[in-house]
Amino acid sequence: MRSTPKTDEAAHSMSVLEVKNLGVQFDTQDGAVYAVNGLSFSLDKGETLGIVGESGSGKSQSVLAIMGLLARNGRASGEALYNGRNLLTLPAPALNKIRGNRMAMIFQDPMTSLNPYLTVERQMTEVLEFHKGLDRKSARAGSVRMLDAVKIPEAARRMGMYPHEFSGGMRQRVMIAMALLCEPELLIADEPTTALDVTVQAQILALLRDLQRDFGTAIVLITHDLGVVAGLCDQVMVLYGGRVMEQGSAQHVFHGASHPYTLGLLQAVPRMDRDDVDLRAIPGAPPNMAHLPKGCPFSERCALAEAHCHDTLPALQPVAGTAHALRACHRDAATVQQQARRELSHG
Repeated sequence: MRSTPKTDEAAHSMSVLEVKNLGVQFDTQDGAVYAVNGLSFSLDKGETLGIVGESGSGKSQSVLAIMGLLARNGRASGEALYNGRNLLTLPAPALNKIRGNRMAMIFQDPMTSLNPYLTVERQMTEVLEFHKGLDRKSARAGSVRMLDAVKIPEAARRMGMYPHEFSGGMRQRVMIAMALLCEPELLIADEPTTALDVTVQAQILALLRDLQRDFGTAIVLITHDLGVVAGLCDQVMVLYGGRVMEQGSAQHVFHGASHPYTLGLLQAVPRMDRDDVDLRAIPGAPPNMAHLPKGCPFSERCALAEAHCHDTLPALQPVAGTAHALRACHRDAATVQQQARRELSHG
């Protein structure tokens, strides 16, 4: 985790990925939908960024834009620099050499990502044959080693099985193994544990930590589960209505958050250290992305909103007294935190 600001030159040399003012727009029958607005972050080797927020906040669309996987009616703007090359403007052949090789993605549901008609062996060896030019025998040996690395028992025997013959947790391990076959510098994981039970979820997170330690992979983790973020992430970005509400180190977000939405998310998480605190749901529903509010996107659900919150979009600004934390809120940080403490004490 960073402790001191980096110069632009140092950031460029250290960062695996540098995203600047990322925007995602979809053209629909109802007009333009601005799904992502102004995301910026940099990610270093071996570092994990957690992107959190409710469904529809823009989490998945932001990483799909980076990977060049937007739907046909989607357009990305800004920059996503990988080794100085803007992924958003790369032609498809150049992007294909990077995607799946130096950058890889784990999707939420492995059954929609794995081909049900091909054995695991064929799907894995294909990756190494295409990206690394290996022959079938060498590709098979490399695939078995990676299945061993993700703790799939009897990996050599299971290579001949089809996806439906694996449990949900094992299929997710296969997906992770496929993503890591080429030892990518950057791994994007989109809700990788959502469909799994708590025990398997913990195993997958431990696996990602181990693999990150062994390979030095930078990870972007998309999730709505703050418990997952607490266990794995160095940096956290909180999205709502396609915009960053708060951004900073995991330490800051979990112990020094000062945006009403971030605090609302935290208050909705079960507390193991206190049994006298009721869970608090955030009232209302996320905004219609085709008709976002004029001001702060969270203003319609925020208990602290004032008139100008509804009329004026707050800028994303540094949080006083922190190294890198940012927040987009008109209300004073101390006021927001005091309100949260009052609510907690009456819980």
